Amino acid sequence: MPVIVTGIVFAMLPDADVIGFGFGVDYGDRWGHRGATHSLAFAAAAALAATALLRPERYGVAALFLFVSMASHGLLDMLTNGGLGVALFWPLETVRHFAPFTPIAVSPIGLSDFISARGIKVLYSEAIWIWIPLTLIAAAGFGIRKRTRLWFRQNGMER
Repeated sequence: MPVIVTGIVFAMLPDADVIGFGFGVDYGDRWGHRGATHSLAFAAAAALAATALLRPERYGVAALFLFVSMASHGLLDMLTNGGLGVALFWPLETVRHFAPFTPIAVSPIGLSDFISARGIKVLYSEAIWIWIPLTLIAAAGFGIRKRTRLWFRQNGMER
């Protein structure tokens, strides 16, 4: 359970970089919004550190899950239609990237801006492009897993 909770936190953690605005860090700086904290290297380092601290039974599976949890944030941000892009390959390069296809409405920064008509548009966009497809994929995965277990049980090959 601690690994799952950590994965949920990791999926949102890259946006903690907005704290830097209060310390004078510009949006486009390496440590600015969608900079280093949105990179694959940062996701890998955080996943390995958290896995070492959590000491799960299945170290490799936990590390991969945590890496994907955090890396997914930057990858999904690349699909948004605004901002400066994502420093996905930091520290190897500081270039910000967008995906060739950017269907997700960019989220406003700040709670007051999010609770608005624009925020509703963002939630709708995320539902269409992220939440509904992921829910369908998860449901299909659970269905396949259930059918596979049933098949193994019916054929005397319980795992």
